Amino acid sequence: MVITANELKTKGVTLIDKLVQKYGEIYISIRGKKSFVVLSLEEYEKLKESQLDESIREAEEDYKLGRYK
Repeated sequence: MVITANELKTKGVTLIDKLVQKYGEIYISIRGKKSFVVLSLEEYEKLKESQLDESIREAEEDYKLGRYK
């Protein structure tokens, strides 16, 4: 779902809350270009956790292969 910056200005957090609940994520466009993504806090935390898990796997692989100083 895409909303404009102007819609965000006029309708505020109420609009964001409603759309995030319905679509899971929304994009905010400025001058027709997607500029920001809004996620629920729960989805954001899942994303950060998966990035951390991937970083740990990469570090463990580097350690096993001796790619460290």
